Amino acid sequence: MTSGNVPRKAVILTAGLGTRMGGRPKALLRVGGREIIWRNIKMLQECGVQEFILVINPKFGPQIMEFLEREGFKFRHVTNAHPEKGNGYSLYLAKDFINEEFILIMGDHVYEEEFIKEAVRAKGLVGDPEPEFVDISEATKVRVKNGRVERIGKELTDFDCIDTGFFVLTPEIFRHAEEIVREKEEVSLSEIMEKARVEVTLVSGKFWMDVDTEEELERANREIIRRSIKSGEDGFISRHLNRKISIRITEKVINSLTPNQASLISFLAGTMSFLLIFFSKPVAGIFFQLSSILDGIDGEIARAKMMGSPFGGWIDSNLDRIVDFLFLLGLAYTSSLDTTGWVLFSLAAFGSYMVSYTSERYRGAFGRSIFQDYPVLRKIPGKRDERIFLIMLFLIFDAVLELFVLLAVLSLTRVVLTLILVWRKPI
Repeated sequence: MTSGNVPRKAVILTAGLGTRMGGRPKALLRVGGREIIWRNIKMLQECGVQEFILVINPKFGPQIMEFLEREGFKFRHVTNAHPEKGNGYSLYLAKDFINEEFILIMGDHVYEEEFIKEAVRAKGLVGDPEPEFVDISEATKVRVKNGRVERIGKELTDFDCIDTGFFVLTPEIFRHAEEIVREKEEVSLSEIMEKARVEVTLVSGKFWMDVDTEEELERANREIIRRSIKSGEDGFISRHLNRKISIRITEKVINSLTPNQASLISFLAGTMSFLLIFFSKPVAGIFFQLSSILDGIDGEIARAKMMGSPFGGWIDSNLDRIVDFLFLLGLAYTSSLDTTGWVLFSLAAFGSYMVSYTSERYRGAFGRSIFQDYPVLRKIPGKRDERIFLIMLFLIFDAVLELFVLLAVLSLTRVVLTLILVWRKPI
């Protein structure tokens, strides 16, 4: 079960030696363009956690603390001079910092935001009955009885869930930890949780991973980026073509580009496509489609790196409108249009602008995506990715006038239907 309150304190265990990652501190490995510990602290802060206690080792501790201080995070720490004594001993060392309910997480676990939001309101050990992204044979398994841990360990064959490395505990846990520490030299968290018979809260269908190998690091990176896609707002071409390419590009550049830099690259590619109109319309169309693919990267980076901002969304939207109008104007200028042709261009340009304007103004007025409130709009053609793909196809056959007719019909029809939907059923 979950509660409504979020603990004020969180303990993060980062005292491991990182032997399976070439001696690197796993807490500082980058996933989705951000260090694991940065991601976890930031998400916990956004959920209401105010104080962080780090358990570090002498080898990597200074490096981790220097990074967090540079990033502006406030924390306290305790040093585990004997990391070989196990993660249970690391938890025990945090006892003097805790006098209330607290969160405990591992420094090498990656979680998506939706997991964190649910887990912070849990009780005891957070388990996943159907983990999708972990190797079950290597995972810590939990057998549950009457809602509490009965047995826990990697060797279990009969189990109910997998330990996610996320706990919401009370100071009572340190009494059980101390009893084991007095008896043994090496102490695991599993032993403490089993002895304490802590409650178990199940969280399923959310992404989390324990990163122990390079392969797991790559997989976590891919998954965090994949989950950054706002698929509900994508048109048909983005869902089935553009995103399949842009996400692979994002995987390669996420550690070296900011969202605004990615927006600028897409804008420059769109501007280049406009200039290419004066030399070759088919080539310009292909380049315009390329800019449409690149246009998805800034949002993927922003969400994966947790760098989304109102300015970023605003500037990206404005740059897109500039590129769209320039490209259509370039087509009209180089096509020797008569009066009818210029009228069709005007309708196509106006409709293309209004498709985006109606969506953006809805977000500005109501603070929500129009596709969230009116999901049927996802099925109506005419979104930007679809228009650009059609532009490429028609320019390959140098059918500019026919293109303007189709763009005008598609975009204006979509605008009219949008207005009717919102008018008849305002939220």
